Amino acid sequence: MTYLDYFELTQEPFSNAPVSRFYYNSAQHSQALTRLMHAVSYMKGLSILVGDIGAGKTTLARRMLDSLPESEYEAALLVIIHSGITANWLLRRIALQLGVENPAQEKLALLSQLYQRLLQIYESGKKAVVLIDEAQMLETRELMEEFRGLLNLEVPERKLISFVFFGLPEIEKNLKLDPPLAQRVALRYKLEPFTAESTEAYIKHRLRLAGCPRMPFTPEALMAVHQRSGGTPRVINSICDNALFETFLAREQTIGDKLVHRIADNLGLVGSVPQQQEAPQPKPVAAAANQGSRAGGNSKVDLAEIDRYLEGLGKL
Repeated sequence: MTYLDYFELTQEPFSNAPVSRFYYNSAQHSQALTRLMHAVSYMKGLSILVGDIGAGKTTLARRMLDSLPESEYEAALLVIIHSGITANWLLRRIALQLGVENPAQEKLALLSQLYQRLLQIYESGKKAVVLIDEAQMLETRELMEEFRGLLNLEVPERKLISFVFFGLPEIEKNLKLDPPLAQRVALRYKLEPFTAESTEAYIKHRLRLAGCPRMPFTPEALMAVHQRSGGTPRVINSICDNALFETFLAREQTIGDKLVHRIADNLGLVGSVPQQQEAPQPKPVAAAANQGSRAGGNSKVDLAEIDRYLEGLGKL
């Protein structure tokens, strides 16, 4: 017997993998998505969504990608895997995602291909949208200048492409590397931690979708989860997953606040200010995308290896 059997669950309710069916449409996630959808619907250019580690940015990015009708949008999601990528590599990845076959290596030829493809998308009645996750990895002025250049591609009264950056608050610092790009930001939204009420609703939502027939957490335990997680979804998941497993091992029926505090202590969480958790490993998405760390940011990047990795994800 596993803890899933013990609690009569059909699947893991608190996995940190971005499972779309577990998406919790909190008030602020709904507001963020509504605003971002408005921005791309009217092709306003560049929109920014920021949040701290574990706030749900990647989940929201994937939700937004799924919410863009294929009949109206040519959309892609890219997740930056290394801070050392070059502007030319980035342009080629964007071109590939938007349907450019055999992108040129030479920059001017590549830009011409991309412009022609954007015109085709526009003439077909669609809108080109690229979502960039882990956008805080875009750390050079050269990269910022390339985005500004792409946003300058227009037809009368409309831009040919829109970008949405999802990432940590450091995005703001990166934008300042190219002040003209910073001035082009049409929308900013910040994801805040869950309130106590949202934390409780989030936990109940995930348990219900996983088929749980009863509520194993006591009210005191729910409050303790909120306090020790600081309202951060990823940390809520870690605490709750551990709590279910420990309760299964003890063959108990309910989860109390003492167990939650013990688990939080073991995870190194201090009060309501959780220590930063390591980012989750990449998961395949509808469009080629992945995510990584800053490790080795000053070393030479094997861009061909990154390409092979992305292509491998597309086959999963």
